[in-house]
Amino acid sequence: MTAEPILIWGAGAIGGTLGAYWARAGAPVLLVDIVAEHVEACRTRGLAITGPVEEFTQVVPAATPTELTGRYSRIVLAVKAGATEEALAALKPHLAEDGFVLSAQNGLNELAIAKAVGEARTMGCFVNFGADWLGPGEILYGNRGATVVGELDGSISERATEMHRLMQLFEPDAILTDNIFGYLWGKLAYGAMLFATALTDDSMSANFADPERLPAWLALGREVGAVAAKRGVTSLGFGDFDPMVFAPGRPEGPQVETINWLAHYTSQTAKTHSGIWRDLAVRKRKTEVDPQIGIIATLGREVGVATPALETLVALIHDIEEGRRPMAFETLKVLIDRCRSVSTIA
Repeated sequence: MTAEPILIWGAGAIGGTLGAYWARAGAPVLLVDIVAEHVEACRTRGLAITGPVEEFTQVVPAATPTELTGRYSRIVLAVKAGATEEALAALKPHLAEDGFVLSAQNGLNELAIAKAVGEARTMGCFVNFGADWLGPGEILYGNRGATVVGELDGSISERATEMHRLMQLFEPDAILTDNIFGYLWGKLAYGAMLFATALTDDSMSANFADPERLPAWLALGREVGAVAAKRGVTSLGFGDFDPMVFAPGRPEGPQVETINWLAHYTSQTAKTHSGIWRDLAVRKRKTEVDPQIGIIATLGREVGVATPALETLVALIHDIEEGRRPMAFETLKVLIDRCRSVSTIA
C-alpha cells in the first residue's frame, strides 16, 4: 500500500524547494500549482534546484488544482500570502476530516487558515531560507535558513513531531517549538525591513549597510516590536537576529548592531534581492504587502499602537505597484524622512 502523499499547495520558491527535497528523500509528495507549465516540468523532466547550497533535479508528482482529486490529511500551504484566501477555498474540499493545513508562508497566515478550517486543523511554520522561483521547473535555493514548526496552542503533538521529522529531511537544524507565534512575529520585524529594501533597486546588503537609511530600519523594527509587546507576544529570533532588541524601551546600540549583522548576513547569499523586489522589478506583479505588513498596522490599531512607518511603507509599495513611484532611493527617502520626523516628535 502506497503511503498518502503530502500535498504541497503552491510549488514556488518555498513549496517547490520543500517538495524537491522531500521527494528526493523518498517521502511521498504531490505538488499542486496553478502554472501548468511548471506542473508539467516538475512531473516530467523534473524540478531543478540550483544555487550555492546544492544542485539537483528531482521528478516530483504534480497537478493543477483542476486535475486534483481525493482528500489529504497533510496539506502544506505555500502560496503567496495574498493568495491565501483563494487557495484555502480551493483546497478545503481536499482536506481530510482529521487533516491539517501547515502554513509554509511569510506573515501571519495561520490566522486566516484557522478561520477557514478551524484552529485544530491548522499548524504553524516559520521558514527563513532564501529561494526564488526562476521559471517552469527551476528554483534558485540561495541560502539555508531557520525552519520551525509548531502547533498554534503550543502543544508538542504527534503530528507536529512528524512534520518536524519531515522538515529535518530538508533542513537538519529544523526546530520543533511550543511558541510558533513568537517566531512568526520575530520575522515580521525583518520582513518589514525587507519590504523597505524593495523600494530601491539596491541589494538587501547595500540597503542595510548605508548609514543614511538606518532610521527606516530602526523605526520599522521598533513599531513591530511595540505591536508584538502590546499583544503579549514574546518574539523569537533566528541566526543572530534577535527581534527583542526592538522591544519598547530597549537601547539603540544593540539595534544598530542587529542592522549591521543583517548587512553581513544578506551579503552571504546568492539571493541578493528579496522576493518582494523580484515581484516588483521582474515579475511585475503585486506584492504581499497588505497581508504581511498591513496586518501589523491593523493589529496595532486594535491595541492602540501607532505605526506611521509601517503605514507609510505600505503606501509606498502600493505606489510602486501602481506605477506612481519608481524603485529608487528617492522613494525610500520618503520613508526615511517620515521615520525621522516621527522620531523627532517622539
